Amino acid sequence: MRQRIVINLDGPAGEGAKAARKRRRWPRVFGILALLVLIVVAVAVVGGFFWWRHYQSKPVYSVILLVDAAARNDVAEFEKHINEDEIAKNMTTTVSQKAAARYGFALNSSVQQQIDSRVPSVLPRLKETIRNEVKAGMAFNALAPEGRSFIWILLKVPSLLTLKTEGEIAKVTMPRGDRTIDLTMQRYADGWKMTEFKDELAVQHIVDSVMTELPPVGNIDWNNVLPKKSQRRRAGRGR
Repeated sequence: MRQRIVINLDGPAGEGAKAARKRRRWPRVFGILALLVLIVVAVAVVGGFFWWRHYQSKPVYSVILLVDAAARNDVAEFEKHINEDEIAKNMTTTVSQKAAARYGFALNSSVQQQIDSRVPSVLPRLKETIRNEVKAGMAFNALAPEGRSFIWILLKVPSLLTLKTEGEIAKVTMPRGDRTIDLTMQRYADGWKMTEFKDELAVQHIVDSVMTELPPVGNIDWNNVLPKKSQRRRAGRGR
């Protein structure tokens, strides 16, 4: 009786099965890794979106938009983030004091009354002057050098500001060459807007405009300015 010898050229069945299983695991591993990467990216995108929306609701972002609009001379965009009426109203006291100081010894009660009555009515008519001064104050090279992109302003400006928020009001201090500018931002339904602007140079320019509406210093009646006692002494000496 003949015996058949069978030679298995494929190797042991167990080893072949193990190799096949190992080859099948890698696609699963790569699939899981790809899924994890997609999840991380999706979470980062969603988180970044909500962070950006939250950042846009802060007063510092409105200041950034003001600086950018002023640097680009975009008047329409600039006006969206300021309340001209409130800025003019908050300047009244400062402008009145500066205007009165220019009269020096020529200031009397009559002139003071004219200043107190005219300045509040003059400032609203000087909105364009005030707007231009505020815009010029915001568009300076220390914050927004010419040609800088919005991304550069977005990243740079916050590091130059000192900001303190109390409820619906934010106080901002920003550099302006060798001096500083103080801003007050207030929250409105459509975002934060500037309601007060304090800059010594800008105020002096506005006072220059207001002085054209007031009595000229050279036309002051000195007889009403000098004390009556001094006038009597002079009269006595003349005798």
